[in-house]
Amino acid sequence: MEIKVIDQDFSICKLENMSGINYEDEFFFLGKTEEELSLVCSTGSVPDNVRSRDDGWRAFRIQGVLDFSLIGILSRITTLLADNKIGVFAVSTYNTDYILTKKECFEKALKILAGNGYVIIKTGGQ
Repeated sequence: MEIKVIDQDFSICKLENMSGINYEDEFFFLGKTEEELSLVCSTGSVPDNVRSRDDGWRAFRIQGVLDFSLIGILSRITTLLADNKIGVFAVSTYNTDYILTKKECFEKALKILAGNGYVIIKTGGQ
């Protein structure tokens, strides 16, 4: 299975409302429940109306389109990282899953996954 590194820094935010979100950003994930409005976006695109934010995240995605019948893909990755004391923030889309770790753990996470048979795809200056 292939893991593709996303070459940018992310922030995880709790918002007051949806104003100020850069809907043109290449990556952003918005979640709304009756209790909160959450946004994961590039650090440079954090809106002004945040209630709280946590900067310093990096991300990778599981390459390809994952069929809904596939079981345990995200679980295996998060278990490997948890066993090595690496916390994650996961986001699922219709096609695949994205996993974020804190910057200081990111390279270690990639090494652990590579050591367990995952192919790491890096682009740009990495």
